Amino acid sequence: MDRLQSMRVFQQVVEEGGFAAAARKMGLATAVVSRLVSDLEHHLGVRLLQRTTRSLSLTQAGETYLERLRGILGEIEAAEAMVQDQDRDMSGTVRVLAPPVVAVHMLAQAVVGFQRAHPHVKVDVQVEDSPDPAVHEYDLAVLSGVANIDPGFIVRPLVFSQSVFCASPAYLAQYGEPAAPGDLAQHRLLRLRLPGVRPGPLQLLDPSHEDRVLELEVAPVLTANHTDTLLRATLEGGGISSQPIDLVAPLLKEGRLQRVLAPWITARISLRAAMPSRKFMPSRTRAFLDYLMEHARRTMEGLELDVPQP
Repeated sequence: MDRLQSMRVFQQVVEEGGFAAAARKMGLATAVVSRLVSDLEHHLGVRLLQRTTRSLSLTQAGETYLERLRGILGEIEAAEAMVQDQDRDMSGTVRVLAPPVVAVHMLAQAVVGFQRAHPHVKVDVQVEDSPDPAVHEYDLAVLSGVANIDPGFIVRPLVFSQSVFCASPAYLAQYGEPAAPGDLAQHRLLRLRLPGVRPGPLQLLDPSHEDRVLELEVAPVLTANHTDTLLRATLEGGGISSQPIDLVAPLLKEGRLQRVLAPWITARISLRAAMPSRKFMPSRTRAFLDYLMEHARRTMEGLELDVPQP
């Protein structure tokens, strides 16, 4: 008896609701399907199915056996698919969801590097900023730590960072540098507007004192729901804004921006990669995830952050 085939036939009979339907699904004769299930019952020494002329139902033993069987057959199918996939050239499309700032400042660069190594893999990027993203429609999604993710999804941490105050040298030469948080009231503040969040006091954290919180009522001269808009205005000397330090690190090193009000920050930032929970992940998706995680690690190297790791 081919025990593995008998197991698969038994599962198919239950899922299709009958021997004839299972036979059509598997391309076998109905008599062969019936014999394989009977052989399995004989091998186990128990009846798995109650058969009548009008209905088919699982026995208690059949229910118990099928519950364990599904997991076993699923693992076998995943192992077979993984070996077959690894034996083929890396190709196909990876569909990725990401918010605008991530797409521009991390994902675009990572995709170019990844495709140099895997030129036959296409990447389809959907740029969208939503507190409740449709992760299940994509192979991989890069999301902020506050985005809602189904608990059954696979989640991998990518970045732990923080937002810092910065301004251009030209702005500081004209308006001076704030010495304390309260000085922001005399400065031109550029502020990010988050989707679904009502504007409120500006909240500051002091990492040098266990994230001591300070709230300030400061009227911004510019608000935007787009990080790059605020970054461009900051570079043009429009005022002081809070920016992710990993994003502005090259600009700080080049002297195009200057950090102010250190060690105060405005937020802890985390980015996660989320994927629908599947028994088998295509090798192209797995390879892209590995590359993205390594790219994020290299980006954060050399940044001196006081960022708690989860």
